[in-house]
Amino acid sequence: MKKLSFTIVFLLAMMALAASAQQIKTQVVEYKEGNTTLEGYMAYDPSRKGKLPAVLVVHEWNGLSDYTRKRCDQLARMGYVAFAADIYGKGVRPKTAQESGAEAGKYKNNVPLLRQRVNAALAQVKKQPNVDAARVAAIGYCFGGTTVLELARSGAEVAGVVSFHGGLATPSPADAQKIKAKVLVAHGAIDPFVPQTEVDAFFKEMNEAQVDYQFIAYSGAVHAFTNPEAGEDPKQGAAYHAAADRRSWEAMKLFFAEIFKK
Repeated sequence: MKKLSFTIVFLLAMMALAASAQQIKTQVVEYKEGNTTLEGYMAYDPSRKGKLPAVLVVHEWNGLSDYTRKRCDQLARMGYVAFAADIYGKGVRPKTAQESGAEAGKYKNNVPLLRQRVNAALAQVKKQPNVDAARVAAIGYCFGGTTVLELARSGAEVAGVVSFHGGLATPSPADAQKIKAKVLVAHGAIDPFVPQTEVDAFFKEMNEAQVDYQFIAYSGAVHAFTNPEAGEDPKQGAAYHAAADRRSWEAMKLFFAEIFKK
């Protein structure tokens, strides 16, 4: 009997998950930045009526991937319109670490272009008919975390930005004076790719500009701690950390509850 009850509960749970998945509508969205064609991804729940808050999601250094789309789908199930930006351009999807590093470097070394690309994605989000343009946030992972911080530094009209294990350095720290968004940084406490000097410089930048920011460092976590595909060996400098992944997602949800309240 107990086994039968467990089976029924399990089947009901699977049916609920399937029904939830069916509610999400996804689509590829082409848009432009200058003469460059970009190809984003949008997910939302069509059963939710009226104008909804939206979340712009910026990919890691390997470009818009299944991982990025998965995060968008999660956000859509939470009631947001989720839009994955394409910083690199349509069809530009690096396959190796070397290719990813080279592509990401083009934008890290040209921050004005990086800001143009992410602002183009933000504009695309805001013009969606089911989006409340006054309630838009941006989140990003690794390269994307760096990118959403630069979005904020550009003075973009966005309610909040969340950087997950992103780089914190910028060539223009004085631009923090332009930040209008609230900022949340989810950081791996032993991330070897973001040295303490960079963390200290970020604190100085934010404090001098009087930015409303939160900085959470997760013990034992290195770079890429939210991505299961990063592996399990922290000695490599990048590795998945389940507790940090869970805790940072919950911190993001609390942050959204604050910035999106009416």
